[in-house]
Amino acid sequence: MRVKICGITNLQDALDAIDAGVNALGFVFYEKSPRYIDPFEARQIVDLLPPFVQSVGLFVNESSKHINDICKVSNMQLAQIIDDENNTDFDNLNIKYIEVVRAKSKKDLEQLNKNSYYLIDAFVEEFGGAGKRVALEWFDNVDCSKFILAGGLTSANLKELKDYNFFAVDVSSGVEKSKGKKDKEKMKEFIKSANGK
Repeated sequence: MRVKICGITNLQDALDAIDAGVNALGFVFYEKSPRYIDPFEARQIVDLLPPFVQSVGLFVNESSKHINDICKVSNMQLAQIIDDENNTDFDNLNIKYIEVVRAKSKKDLEQLNKNSYYLIDAFVEEFGGAGKRVALEWFDNVDCSKFILAGGLTSANLKELKDYNFFAVDVSSGVEKSKGKKDKEKMKEFIKSANGK
């Protein structure tokens, strides 16, 4: 299973995540987050990433222009967008994107376009990194092959996902020693578990 580690704030954590076998690194461009990173600082990290490790920028209720500008400055390859307030005009984005669905019930999953990929997170009042899990039974009898699951994941509970065929998993607080600082061993364990080892 593919793994994205979100909330990267420094080069060492990025390198440790890559060493552990991560597929994508997430950079939070939401200023109220404890994991926020300045776009120019993110660029300095991204410029040192090896090939085949994707850079993903996380945005919350931002305009298309803002997302385009920040992604250009920071050299993001993908925008991960929470758009609860309908601020984003997706047709005007210059970058590939994935929408975040902050699920409140199974119905939120059933209404999605079957041809698109989505990141599914648990609904919480704050945005991201709260460690709250989506109820797994909501995914029963649902095709999860285009879903990236986020929220409350750790190496210990990944095995519960094995029958659901998620495209990928996204983790932030589950591999941290403190907010915005990753734990090298937790990242290794998480990716090992995601790969069924």
